[in-house]
Amino acid sequence: MNEIKRETEHEETAALRGQEVETSEWDEETADSNLEAVIDEMEGQEEGPVSLEEKLEKKTAQYEDILDRFQRLQADFANYKKRVRKEKDEIFLYANEEIAFDLLNTIDSLEGAMKPKNRPDNSEEFDSILGGINLVYKQLIDTLARHGIEEIEALGKPFDMNFHHAIAQEEVECEPGYVIEVLQKGYKINKRVLRPAMVKVSK
Repeated sequence: MNEIKRETEHEETAALRGQEVETSEWDEETADSNLEAVIDEMEGQEEGPVSLEEKLEKKTAQYEDILDRFQRLQADFANYKKRVRKEKDEIFLYANEEIAFDLLNTIDSLEGAMKPKNRPDNSEEFDSILGGINLVYKQLIDTLARHGIEEIEALGKPFDMNFHHAIAQEEVECEPGYVIEVLQKGYKINKRVLRPAMVKVSK
């Protein structure tokens, strides 16, 4: 009986010691795990300000990129407005170009009618008609001038291929390269050539 009791007590003691060992091992593992968690948390707290700084740098870069794109867009829009305004101004300035060009033939006809070589035998009748033609001619020229259409100066001027169209040359006693005769008047509309002057140039 005593031996059985001793064995029982021995087994109980061993069981308790086993539990103590397991408990001890569990406590060490738990402690290690908790320690690692605390260290990770502390390291995370230490890295916090660095992470915020990186985020700030990233947001700053994004802001600068957006600002740059906005400024480019703003500049493009300003250029677009200038271009549209210029196009509208040109449309306004040159809206009458086509009709003005057609009227030049009428002006040529009136000028031809007023030349002395077309004077009839009855000079009194011609003078009366010439007065009416001259009045219409002046009114037409004044109307065109109000819309920016003017005659191109040519006679006695140096030949300029931008405004003059030479159809003949002639040797004369003057410096070469000058307009010596205007065969057909030229006109410009607001600094743009509407029709170049047909001229004869000295050589």
